[in-house]
Amino acid sequence: MEPEGEQERERLLHSQRLKAAVHYTVGCLCQEVAEDKGIQFSKQTIAAISEITFRQCEVFAKDLEMFARHGKRTVINSEDVKLLARRSNSLLRYITQKSEELALNNLEQKERKKKKSSTAKGKRTSDEQVEVMAESEDSNMA
Repeated sequence: MEPEGEQERERLLHSQRLKAAVHYTVGCLCQEVAEDKGIQFSKQTIAAISEITFRQCEVFAKDLEMFARHGKRTVINSEDVKLLARRSNSLLRYITQKSEELALNNLEQKERKKKKSSTAKGKRTSDEQVEVMAESEDSNMA
């Protein structure tokens, strides 16, 4: 086992990497907006947006964890995400739509898998019937 200090150091490094990734992404988004709208974002503005975004993501993560825990689950599901997005109608609609699309795709994949396995079983069964017929013909000739 790792000592507690080493675990804390790893958490801090992980957090710093996440913050850097958020900062980079916010910077890219700000650059896109700046090009589209013909405006400039200062480094301080980008840093502030990045910090707020990171903190809000931490709040979202804690809320999602609590929603799952309240449901006596250890896994966060799409219903938890919908609950989190309930205050933004447009976001809730978007998440619901994507959730339904994913559910439909999963259902279609399961159906294809069932067809494949039943087709393979059907082929095996017909192959077995051919073998039985060949054996019976062999025994009839003897």
